[in-house]
Amino acid sequence: MPTVSVGRDALFAHLGRTYTDDEFDELCFEFGVELDEVTSEREEATKSETVKLSKDQIAALSDEVVYKIDVPANRYDLLCIEGISRSLKVFLGDMDAPSYEVLEPSHEASSTMTVVQANVDTVRPYVVCAVLRDVTFDPERYQSFIELQDQLHRNLCRQRTLVAIGTHDLDSVRGPFTYDARAPGEIKFVPLTHTDEGREFDGRELMEHYETEPACKHLKPYVPIIKDSPLYPVVLDSEGTVLSLPPIINGSKSRITLDTKNVFIECTATDLTKANIVLDTVVAMFSEYAARPFTVEPVTVSYVDAAGGVARSYVTPQMYTRKETAKVDFVNSLIGISVESSKMADLCNRIQLGPARIIPDGQTGEDVLEVTVPPTRSDILHAVDVAEDVGIAHGYNNIVRTVPGTCTVGREQPLNQLGDLLRDEIGRAGYTEVLTHGLCSTADNFTALGRPVTAAVKLSNPANVEYEVVRTTLLPGLLKTLQHNKSMSFAGGFKLFEISDVVLPDSECVVSETVVGARNSRRVCATFTGPSSGFEIIHGLVDRIMTLCEVAPEAGYVASSGSAYKSVYCKEGWEYTIREL
Repeated sequence: MPTVSVGRDALFAHLGRTYTDDEFDELCFEFGVELDEVTSEREEATKSETVKLSKDQIAALSDEVVYKIDVPANRYDLLCIEGISRSLKVFLGDMDAPSYEVLEPSHEASSTMTVVQANVDTVRPYVVCAVLRDVTFDPERYQSFIELQDQLHRNLCRQRTLVAIGTHDLDSVRGPFTYDARAPGEIKFVPLTHTDEGREFDGRELMEHYETEPACKHLKPYVPIIKDSPLYPVVLDSEGTVLSLPPIINGSKSRITLDTKNVFIECTATDLTKANIVLDTVVAMFSEYAARPFTVEPVTVSYVDAAGGVARSYVTPQMYTRKETAKVDFVNSLIGISVESSKMADLCNRIQLGPARIIPDGQTGEDVLEVTVPPTRSDILHAVDVAEDVGIAHGYNNIVRTVPGTCTVGREQPLNQLGDLLRDEIGRAGYTEVLTHGLCSTADNFTALGRPVTAAVKLSNPANVEYEVVRTTLLPGLLKTLQHNKSMSFAGGFKLFEISDVVLPDSECVVSETVVGARNSRRVCATFTGPSSGFEIIHGLVDRIMTLCEVAPEAGYVASSGSAYKSVYCKEGWEYTIREL
């Protein structure tokens, strides 16, 4: 869960209320977040084990109370003080959820972004943009603006690999804008990190500088994203001024200051859906500081092909509202409450899912709750998400504890119980248990084991060659474990085992009245690696497992063992034999 640090006094000023620490902790619980810690800059520095400051440096730090709030990982609208305070005010009934308005562009040049498709497709193929007009910054708003971008980069943007945000002073540059990808040596500009000295770099020099310069170590993790690419993505204005080199750094000329009034936002990405979510989030949070709150101007993004023609275009930000539905009975049943339909619709206003209304189901006539999902709530994907928020609005403490209507005795599934018993016994025999991936490559599952490639459950879009099929045997995982543990001592033998499922094609397997075409099969696999073949060790383990399961070897196997086999109790008709793989 992301942790958002906000100043207590600033948060209370946004809320227009004050609380004790305990009262605010209770409010957070009711809202579905958690007050993780109450601290201050000075206290944090005193407790830190990694950053050591002198007494004078510690004394110079602020002792303002800071709340550290844990928010759900999918609530991107709660990653800054603006989002937290706005959501709490709506939850408390102090304000209505805002409506966002996309205005007509006031300047055509600044509302146009041209994308050179053939070049950017090789590195970061998407870009989305927006313009905030007449924004008023102060030090606190400016700091929150920067921190929101950092939070989004760490979470939804996956350390800038999926999306990188660039924000610029629109009055310092001139549209229309261009998103291109060029050779590193052709990109020359003064980066934001070197504004004071005005030092200019080309793309390659800048990557090497950020890799080695201690003062820029915060940017070093992002360098590998594009360093080895033959072309670097770059955003330029109509005069060729570099606005940003995504996903690394913005240019100095277009930097945001406290005097900035008009903000140009661009998000370059490898995932267009996430880029739109990021852009909508930034716009929704900081459009409240515009002269006309909660308004934004769009930008038309046009992709041009090699011939100079427009291949496709779209307008951003989207700022879409959409409808989601959930049956009233389903919501009540899932939460364990009994709320009337009309009241449930009213509760949705507290969680920014209004206006909501009750409509009849076209087939059954049951009451269905229809909610309005704002652009800030990309986490609402299913009726379960609606039910969760209705539960928050109703109040966790208001849910009455009840005894379940059924009386059953829970116990372990027989197959799982057998597996746990075998794990204990095999562990006592000196084997180390491992847990390996359920997916593997076709080569590992078949070819490397000397087996012909046969039917297996395949992934239609595997992330890489290592995850092509669902394993049909546990052996590849154990062999790979041995491969990655060559540094271990094998003098006394290295024993590994795994008890897990494999998946086998089965055209007759039915689950919930549906033919799924495959079935799970629980398997045991063990390996011995040492200075000798160790056949007798593995053989002994097999006999021990079968003895514990009361399964006897078949007559032919006993006859070939001579006097080595000692008869033990086994269930009648249960037999096993040894065969090649």
